[in-house]
Amino acid sequence: MFTTASLFVLGTMALALLRAVRGPSVYDRIVAVNLFGTLTVVLLVLLGFLTDRPEFEDIALLYVLINFASTIAVLKFVKYSSLAGPRSDRSDAAGSEGKV
Repeated sequence: MFTTASLFVLGTMALALLRAVRGPSVYDRIVAVNLFGTLTVVLLVLLGFLTDRPEFEDIALLYVLINFASTIAVLKFVKYSSLAGPRSDRSDAAGSEGKV
């Protein structure tokens, strides 16, 4: 049963990878890569269960955190073209300080 689930997850990972390569927009590609990372975590847990190695769960947990942080960073970079966040318009602030 777990072998069948692992094969199903591998097939779904192949479809997610295909969407990441052929996605029509950058957001479709980001979602596909995020799905691929999530399915990698599921596959790690399944393989850990099949091989009776509980340390795979720790690796999967670490991979979840990395996947989440990298997805947020990529989305922020796509939106603002920088990881620093939105830029404030400093020219208006500097011009209005000297006037009374």
